[in-house]
Amino acid sequence: MKTDIVIVGAGPAGIFTALELIRQGSKKKIVLVEKGAAIENRRCPKSVTGRCVQCKPYCHITTGFSGAGAFSDGKLSLSCEVGGDLPDLVGAQLVQDTIHYTDGIYLEFGADPHVEGITENEKIREIRKRAISAGLKLVDCPIRHLGTEKAQEIYLAIEQYLAASGVELLFGMECTNIILKEDACLGVTLSDGRKDMEIYADETIIAAGRRGADWLERVCAEHNIAHQPGTVDIGVRVEVRNEIMEQVNNVLYESKLIGYPRPFKNKVRTFCQNPGGFVSQENYDNNLAVVNGHSYKDLKSGNTNLSILCSHNFSYPFNQPIAYAQKVGELTNMLGAGHILVQRFGDILDGKRTWPKELSQSNVKPTLPDAVAGDITAAMPYRAMTNIINFIQAMDIVVPGFASTETLLYSPELKFYSNRVKMDANLETNVRGLHCLGDSSGWTRGLMMASVMGVLMGRKLYEKEIAEQA
Repeated sequence: MKTDIVIVGAGPAGIFTALELIRQGSKKKIVLVEKGAAIENRRCPKSVTGRCVQCKPYCHITTGFSGAGAFSDGKLSLSCEVGGDLPDLVGAQLVQDTIHYTDGIYLEFGADPHVEGITENEKIREIRKRAISAGLKLVDCPIRHLGTEKAQEIYLAIEQYLAASGVELLFGMECTNIILKEDACLGVTLSDGRKDMEIYADETIIAAGRRGADWLERVCAEHNIAHQPGTVDIGVRVEVRNEIMEQVNNVLYESKLIGYPRPFKNKVRTFCQNPGGFVSQENYDNNLAVVNGHSYKDLKSGNTNLSILCSHNFSYPFNQPIAYAQKVGELTNMLGAGHILVQRFGDILDGKRTWPKELSQSNVKPTLPDAVAGDITAAMPYRAMTNIINFIQAMDIVVPGFASTETLLYSPELKFYSNRVKMDANLETNVRGLHCLGDSSGWTRGLMMASVMGVLMGRKLYEKEIAEQA
């Protein structure tokens, strides 16, 4: 097949590249390739079975049109301070302006106009004061909460719009490699498990998401695409009663807190807070089970969950941060017999594992029913575990009761976006015709920033198209 533009990955970065090209009036032929299913065909059987059944050949929570983010919670962070390092690449003001533009597109497709965290200034000041006294920074970040079920409706509308606008959508096709000739990318090779095919294109966009970060790292190494090891995030998903988080939930919806706890002073942060939400499981390649969280617009639980992530930066000679995080996850999965592990915070401080009977007697009832009670400290690296414990105790100053005995910690929570592809401000790699976007590129983290990077890519490609016509 020959096309003008091929986009690998139908997550937010890939979707918004195609969407912006159409909105700009591009006449180019666009093919959007996705390993998973169309959004209307994405189904997680756990809602029926009550437990993860390890879907093959891929997990519907992490793979398919709209990617992993939309099926977890659907929160749009409306500040350029949150969501990765794209401002370092193209400039903070451009990113903030593009966030505003991209947010408008989400609103056009049905996003809730209500924005969390922009009122209640006096109450925000109180929370910030407690954060400062705890040695933490509260990041100002308005949030537009799509909700898991509403996000699916929004992305379905976008999918239908792309198809109606002439974008060719290829589902169930896995990208196996890129096609190179000297210093130029000519396209990609694909497989549906039965047959292989090649797509040749003038411009190739790789937007493989967190799930594809490991694959993209291997491709970069194989073809000498300039890249470097980045940060890897290892942490836990914390779950408490809504009553504990009530003020923060009501005032901010999501509290983005950053700290550098002693003795190691690694960056530790909160991420993906879900008031009234549910803890969930995602499955990656090689049966790696990781924990995540999401919340619906309408259906609510009695708990709030959020992740606490510890950032690790590795230096020479080590250059495989993704593999390192995977090993931590595999060891934790081994202890849980393939399931997510859960442990009470008080039991961690007491140096003992958690037993199912203790969970049943606690005020905090797990919203991930098939999580296995055990000892996450037996698999978590000492440095990461120490950082997490100290951060939770600092959080207790901001949110009294957060570090209670019954607070639940689920493991492993891992973020696979550590490979950083080197690009210039025009989103060009050192290989002509090849561009890498979104979380797999190492430049973004989350729905909004990946969407913004897609918008910027669409504009750059349209500028090239106009230049060709001149």
